[in-house]
Amino acid sequence: MEEKTAIQKVSYWKEKAKEVMVRYCGEFSPVIIEKARGSYMYTSEGQAILDFTSGQMCSILGHNHPAVVQAIQKSCRQSIHLLSTILSPPVIELCEKLSEILPEGLQKTLLLNTGSESNEAALRMAKLYTGGFEVIGYTGSWHGMTAGSQAHTYSYTRSGYGPVAPGSLAIPAPYAYRCPIKHCQGTCDNSCLEVGIELADRQSVGAYAALIAEPVLSAAGIVDLPPAYVKRLQEICKQRGMLLIFDEAQTAMGRLGYYFAFERDGIVPDILTLSKTLGGGLPLAATTTSREIEEECHKKGFLYITSHVSDPLPAEVGLAMLMTLEAEDLLENARTQGAYLRDQLKELQLKHECIGDIRGRGLLLGVEIVSDREMKTPGVELGEKISDRCLELGLNMNIVRVKGFSGVFRIAPPLNVTGEEIDLGVSILDQAISEVNNNKNQIS
Repeated sequence: MEEKTAIQKVSYWKEKAKEVMVRYCGEFSPVIIEKARGSYMYTSEGQAILDFTSGQMCSILGHNHPAVVQAIQKSCRQSIHLLSTILSPPVIELCEKLSEILPEGLQKTLLLNTGSESNEAALRMAKLYTGGFEVIGYTGSWHGMTAGSQAHTYSYTRSGYGPVAPGSLAIPAPYAYRCPIKHCQGTCDNSCLEVGIELADRQSVGAYAALIAEPVLSAAGIVDLPPAYVKRLQEICKQRGMLLIFDEAQTAMGRLGYYFAFERDGIVPDILTLSKTLGGGLPLAATTTSREIEEECHKKGFLYITSHVSDPLPAEVGLAMLMTLEAEDLLENARTQGAYLRDQLKELQLKHECIGDIRGRGLLLGVEIVSDREMKTPGVELGEKISDRCLELGLNMNIVRVKGFSGVFRIAPPLNVTGEEIDLGVSILDQAISEVNNNKNQIS
């Protein structure tokens, strides 16, 4: 490409994208990013954009962390990819490290690439182990885009693609701010769980295999499963002989201030799936289960082969990521900075009527935008305008698209985010809300 001005370069790449790329997520962002470091991305024009989404919620150490770069370089000198049945030291070491930090009952690990894959493997394992095929998921959930994972994903991604796998059942998420059964007012008392399971039981043909859940349903608008709810959920699964699968794609590896979200609740799932946060920005996922379940599945001929199962390079990065979490005490930073961020957002809520609710844990927080706080009227367009203005001002904010009320900001900065970066992000959000509201008032 011949030498061009910054504006010409942006226009050039946008036009190229239109010519050669499938639009896989609606319209692309208006910015073109040339590099990313730490908590920031840098556009072709040289603008620094504070990234409050950690990429696709994956770069929990920030962009291009030196430990990740060094791990990639090390693997490039040793081995990048091998035949699926051939193992390497980094793969075994990462599985061993996960076994050390996980509680008893989660000691056997399969390393894959994406969250969709890890959930596919978990579902296959659950069906083989139990002999059933029915899987319960949550309304608003997101477990992946491959056929099996998508069958139990109840977000806006379902429409228009034909039938899903038989045995796909859904129960309502415990969204206390907007109670799905119009019962609770801000605090869940498990009624939606009891009603949901009763409905699932009536539809079941007696062939339950698993219930799959995110401890914090992210795409549903940051819906946190309360501790008492989680314990009751495990009881329900045991009573029906189905396995409990926790999809911790976004909640693990310190995001909530713990290695794993379930640690808070005093339970251990039958199968745990990891992705996003495990790879520190690279495609790395894991399916982990007990020795008993793995042994029974092995006896029954469990099979899950992909081109990049147990690849050395992402495993090396996963090891580096875990060591960095410990070395930089990032779980504590997630707790401390997460509490600070929540307090700052609460201050904004006092100032701006359009902030209806703030929820979540650690450094995974949701801010729901409403056009009328008293009536909880969804502020879909308002949220999108605020998001657009934030990006113009230098803050990348992600809006969760939920049917009927998509104005929920999913805030997930890197775990090593600083107080100064939080102050900057909150000040930009404050400015964006004020300007959008002022423009709205001037027009009306």
